Amino acid sequence: KNLRFLDFPLCLSLRDKQKKEISSLKQTICEAEGKWKVQGTQFPAGGSGRRPDVTPYKEKKMPNASTSFFGWVAFLLQKYGMLFLRGTGMTLLIALTGTALGFALGLLVAIIRTIALPEKKKAGSNAGVIVKRGLLRFVHMLMNVYIQVFRGTPMIVQAVVIYYGAQYAGVFMDTTFAAVFIISINTGAYMAEIIRGGIVSVDKGQFEAAHAIGMTHWQTMTTVVLPQAIRNILPSVGNELIVNIKDSSVLNVISVSELFFQAKSAAGTYYRYFEVYFIIAVIYLILTLTVSRILRAVEKKMDGPDNYVIHGSQSDSRADIKVSVENEKEAVKRWNA
Repeated sequence: KNLRFLDFPLCLSLRDKQKKEISSLKQTICEAEGKWKVQGTQFPAGGSGRRPDVTPYKEKKMPNASTSFFGWVAFLLQKYGMLFLRGTGMTLLIALTGTALGFALGLLVAIIRTIALPEKKKAGSNAGVIVKRGLLRFVHMLMNVYIQVFRGTPMIVQAVVIYYGAQYAGVFMDTTFAAVFIISINTGAYMAEIIRGGIVSVDKGQFEAAHAIGMTHWQTMTTVVLPQAIRNILPSVGNELIVNIKDSSVLNVISVSELFFQAKSAAGTYYRYFEVYFIIAVIYLILTLTVSRILRAVEKKMDGPDNYVIHGSQSDSRADIKVSVENEKEAVKRWNA
């Protein structure tokens, strides 16, 4: 009670950990009391001297020392299934929200980084152009520093520095909000480079054609370039989502109640760490495989139909060209022959 938390910022983590682990500690104590027989218990001096009417807790059925590995797995799933389910839900919430916000942040950074510096005028005053060039270079430098810092440091270090650094500055963030914030800015740094690579992969002539008809840089990006770039980078975006599902486990250092944190609480009750971590490994594998399947279906949908028609003329249907996978295969065979 006498600790001044502002003088000891690292002690602040005890409050979050105690709130999340106190239920597990109480459960462990109750189970231990249920096994022990209370004999000869006396009240303190000055009491009635009667033996207390103590009814021991009913000992719960649990595997004995000879139980197999899968017996323990089944027992732990039955006992802590809801705990694992809550952790899985929190993991998906953090990963999906963080990836979506990180994609939006990376998209904004990538678009700004692709803005070309304005050219100097051959005649007249260049004061305004010089100011714009200097401001744009400064913004590019800040974004480059952001990308290099968050790509060059581990997420676990970023989590500790941001969460406890904010507490040291007097800002106390909710652990779930802190988790989403950390994953978002970390993912944004990677997404910025992924999206920039997708933009660069689009043919340069499309930029020139869009500018030739009077489109601004923003219009060119949103209507011409990004629809093609996003399709090209979709596998990399899906990979980032899978990485975030797995890397969310490092956020247990700031007491985020995700899957790994919940597993630690369950493993500490019966000291069956291998069985518990085997269970969450299977859960992580199911999550990543499911996300991979969904993303592949989205990619296939964005590829469009295999058979389509190119209309060569609006008035003459004889100018239509039918394109199909079978025709392409036949053309390849004739070419090879």
